[in-house]
Amino acid sequence: MNTTPQAIRGTQDIFGADADSFAHVVETFERVRKLYRFRRVEMPVFEKTEVFSRSIGETTDVVSKEMYSFEDRGGESLTLRPEFTAGIARAWLTDGWKQYAPLKVATHGPLFRYERPQKGRYRQFHQIDAEVLGAAEPLADVELLVMADHLLKELGISDGVTLQLNTLGDVASREAWRAALVEYFRAHKADLSEDSQDRLERNPLRILDSKDARDKAFVADAPKIDTFLSGEAQDFFGTVTAGLDAAGVAYERAPTLVRGLDYYRHTAFEFVTSRLGAQGTVLGGGRYDGLMESLGGPVTPAVGWAAGIERLSMLVADAGAVPTAQLTVALAVEDDAALSYALKVMSGLRYQGLDVEIVASGSARKRYDKAVKLGARVLVSFGMTEGAPVANLRTTETTTASLAVEQVLQSIQP
Repeated sequence: MNTTPQAIRGTQDIFGADADSFAHVVETFERVRKLYRFRRVEMPVFEKTEVFSRSIGETTDVVSKEMYSFEDRGGESLTLRPEFTAGIARAWLTDGWKQYAPLKVATHGPLFRYERPQKGRYRQFHQIDAEVLGAAEPLADVELLVMADHLLKELGISDGVTLQLNTLGDVASREAWRAALVEYFRAHKADLSEDSQDRLERNPLRILDSKDARDKAFVADAPKIDTFLSGEAQDFFGTVTAGLDAAGVAYERAPTLVRGLDYYRHTAFEFVTSRLGAQGTVLGGGRYDGLMESLGGPVTPAVGWAAGIERLSMLVADAGAVPTAQLTVALAVEDDAALSYALKVMSGLRYQGLDVEIVASGSARKRYDKAVKLGARVLVSFGMTEGAPVANLRTTETTTASLAVEQVLQSIQP
């Protein structure tokens, strides 16, 4: 009988080349978010369940089917976070973040959803996330979109990725559009899918992004948001598109791109690709000016986006965009009596910012050859001469790395 513990289905152990791709995504995100002056925040892995049920919506699949919720010993319902935005909104309301408005924050880490595992989708997965809180201006939307486009370019995966962009209008525009959609789809209710029939009265916008062929037959002729946009909403969207044009960010108008929850306003967007199969969204987001109200707070404009690290990692790996780091220094200890000196040198090199591997075990006669096989830019061998440890710098040309190693060797005595 096999008693070895098994991994939970839908989770993953990340190692080797996969871990390198994952780390490359996170490191690039951290570098880019600093360029845009987004503050790093760390959020709790679990929250009170109501944080998510009130923000994501009681009737959504995420809340009704996919959340990992449990009662703690005090009888309070807690939930492992299925996304970042709700927790960030809660912190804005409870931690005094309002005093920093407009506030730009970014984070990354694990999220949890109980769903059918598939390519690039796991029950424990990871996202990067960027939000601008307390900014009503469309330029906040532009900055987030430019930042996202910049990130994809820095990751080397922007080819074949398209920014799809839409507006949901302001409150009045959205309500007028919603009423027209209800009226339109009621006339075809009997021919819609079961899910869309259920959504018709409470969430008709979701029918527009249905993947069911029965619904797609009617979506093309459904009322468009542009017919109902107020002058203010038109101006807002016009400023967003003008900003993207000025920044050189290409986009496509996607009139069926929607967000089903009522607190979403104005800009909605997704960066999509055909390289991930059916799950083609690489990064997505939008403006959610009504979210804070749904959590019991004051009216607070906000906009943000999130992207799955696993999906980005797959694209990075497929594109061969993960840089391979050559080892800088290899140390070969050819005489055990010189080991203490070699260890001192190794510490000195690392404190100078140089990466180092040491070969100090196994047959002493074979250590040099093992060190050579590491393929380092600079190789240093250690031995004994007249009872004293010595270091020999082995390099065929003078480089920045070899000069740095030589300087450390000169500063450290045996």
